[in-house]
Amino acid sequence: MENIVLIVAENLKRLREERKLSLEAVAKSSGVSKSMLGQIERGVTNPTISILWKIANGLKISFTSLMMRPETDVELVRRSAIAPLVEADGTYRNYPVFPFDSSRGFEMYSIELDPGARLDAEPHPAGTQEFITVFSGTLAVLLNGQRWAVGDGDSIRFKADRKHAYANEGNTPCRLSMVICYPS
Repeated sequence: MENIVLIVAENLKRLREERKLSLEAVAKSSGVSKSMLGQIERGVTNPTISILWKIANGLKISFTSLMMRPETDVELVRRSAIAPLVEADGTYRNYPVFPFDSSRGFEMYSIELDPGARLDAEPHPAGTQEFITVFSGTLAVLLNGQRWAVGDGDSIRFKADRKHAYANEGNTPCRLSMVICYPS
């Protein structure tokens, strides 16, 4: 099983060094403390989704640039090989299935929300869209003061370059696929 903590550690350090940035400079641009960034680079802490988004936004990179795996001609991704990123006290689990690749312009996730789970997401870069298909349960998508209920088998697309949120307001788990498309 791949260790996502070590992949993130290696990628953060590589990206920071390629840009000749100090930990202090990344801390300033991301709002993540220098000590937390150091712990992430050493692979001694499992950062939350929110922390990874802050780092990605601070470095002006896609979220999954921090989790990229080398690409091959064919890639079979087994669920058991992906360590989820957890948020909301473990009630929101994000499995990065296909990390961002600039030649494709998108990233893909498998997500599980337990009943009562909610995640508030920061805006993505201008022009970014999300495509979500729910496979079980019902997902509430909150955007611009509006709420959309996306049920089992339903899909939704929206501009994700503004604050948005996902919630499972039901009493059964919600499972979904999410594709985030970045503008070219």
